[in-house]
Amino acid sequence: MRKRTAAVVCGLLLGLAGCGGPPPPPAEATGTLEELAARAGCVPDLDLDAAEIRQANCRTGASRYVLVAFATDRGRAEWLDQADDYGGTYLVARKWVAVADEPTLTSLRTHLGGTLHLSGEGAHGEHAEPGGHGGHASHAP
Repeated sequence: MRKRTAAVVCGLLLGLAGCGGPPPPPAEATGTLEELAARAGCVPDLDLDAAEIRQANCRTGASRYVLVAFATDRGRAEWLDQADDYGGTYLVARKWVAVADEPTLTSLRTHLGGTLHLSGEGAHGEHAEPGGHGGHASHAP
C-alpha cells in the first residue's frame, strides 16, 4: 500500500512540476479597433479610418505599437502579404494585426491572443530599420 501511495504522490508532483510555465495566451480578441485597444490598455490615436481598414498608434507604458483592424479576412490577408515584403514581426488574428517589436508583441499577446508572425525580408528589405530587425511599426502598409 505504501508503494502505491508513493507512486501516486510522485505522479502528482511530476504533474505539478510541468505547470510552472507561462500561462497560455487568451482566446483571440475580437471587436472594434477601440475595443481591442482598450483590452490592451491603450487609448488609440487613430491614423487611418476607412470602411475596409482602421489603423491606430498605441502606447502602453513604454511600449509603442500599431493596431490595424480589417473589415474582411481578405483585407487582412492582402495587408499582411504587402507587409511581408518589408519584414518585421506581427501579432496576427483573424480581423486585426498589431505591429511592433517582438517583446512588445509577446506582452500584447497576453491581452489580445493572436499568433506571432515573423516575416522574411522581401523586395523592400532595403527599407529595414537599422540593426537588421526589418520592422516597420511606424510605417505599416
